Amino acid sequence: MTEPVGTSEHAVGRLRVPDGVGVVSGSPDGALRAVGIVVARFNGEITSQLLEGAIAALEEAGVERGRIEVVQVPGAFELPLGAMALAKTRQYACIVALGCVIRGETPHFDYICSAVAHGLMEAGGDTGVPVAFGVLTTDTEAQAAARAGGGPDNKGFEAGAAAIEMARLFRELRTASVKLKS
Repeated sequence: MTEPVGTSEHAVGRLRVPDGVGVVSGSPDGALRAVGIVVARFNGEITSQLLEGAIAALEEAGVERGRIEVVQVPGAFELPLGAMALAKTRQYACIVALGCVIRGETPHFDYICSAVAHGLMEAGGDTGVPVAFGVLTTDTEAQAAARAGGGPDNKGFEAGAAAIEMARLFRELRTASVKLKS
């Protein structure tokens, strides 16, 4: 069995690919076009920490600060529209979406979380530009603060790392499809 390429695991357990099959994977290499980050201002104490984590992951992968563009939107609900707008410019290899939705006493939380998740998937699917999901959906402010803490446990850091890996994967897939056509 072939061990996967890449760095840290997103979830517990390692993927094992059977020998004899082709493998295409991304890598945490930031030598690519610019990276767009769309971040919600609502719950700004939390989203500021997510933003710091995402930028740290991008820099760790080799993305220069001058190639990182941050776009602010009012809240999580506006993240998909911001991500779509960034992706449609074709200036960014990937987009990182950062926000925080904390459950309240009404069903509003469920509607917002569902709309944001679907909208961000649609932005990536419709444009072909990877959009990483760095939106916290928690029951309490304490849970959100814990997930936005420092280091690689910061969910913004995870989203930044995932965005770079997906951008590289898309580039590898495009290269692989060109080779197959030749």
